[in-house]
Amino acid sequence: MPKVSDAHLAARRRQILDAAAACFARDGFHRTSMQDIVRESGISAGLVYRYFEGKDDVIAAIVTEWHDQRQVLATGTVDSRVAAYLDYLRSAGDPAAAARLRLGVQIWAEAVRNPRIRELARRNVDDPRTAVAAALAGVPLAAGIDPGALARVLISIYQGLQLQTTWDETLDNEAYVSTVAAVLMAVVDPAPPAS
Repeated sequence: MPKVSDAHLAARRRQILDAAAACFARDGFHRTSMQDIVRESGISAGLVYRYFEGKDDVIAAIVTEWHDQRQVLATGTVDSRVAAYLDYLRSAGDPAAAARLRLGVQIWAEAVRNPRIRELARRNVDDPRTAVAAALAGVPLAAGIDPGALARVLISIYQGLQLQTTWDETLDNEAYVSTVAAVLMAVVDPAPPAS
């Protein structure tokens, strides 16, 4: 019997995760069964269970992937991070992102109930918060602005945008992003003290 390539295995895993994400975004975690994921993926149940023990493992894999994808926001210069952050906010306004946004809200809800998912989801807050706070520590900020607290606020801004976008199709994404850009400009001290 020929050996299956790593690329083939990765493609099958991706197919399962994409099918699961579509089911979860559409029906939520609790209304989606493993059989729904099997049906959506077009792969046999036996093969799906070779990759994942159950639905919680599928959810954990999706949350872990999200963390890995968001790491790009934690690297680069302050200017490049701000630009990446604003682009990330803009991406929430893309109609193609609707399922991804709904899935994110589902993950937050699941994190309240499931300690394993909460631990993974916290990485999506804690790691970027730590990286952003460290980057902001060297930036002259307006009086009274704490870098760690500002990092939390920036994460909350995205979370709020994601949540509002899922239920309000009239939200003006560009106005939102422009306002956030203006707020960011206001918190950077334009005239740092001379040393």
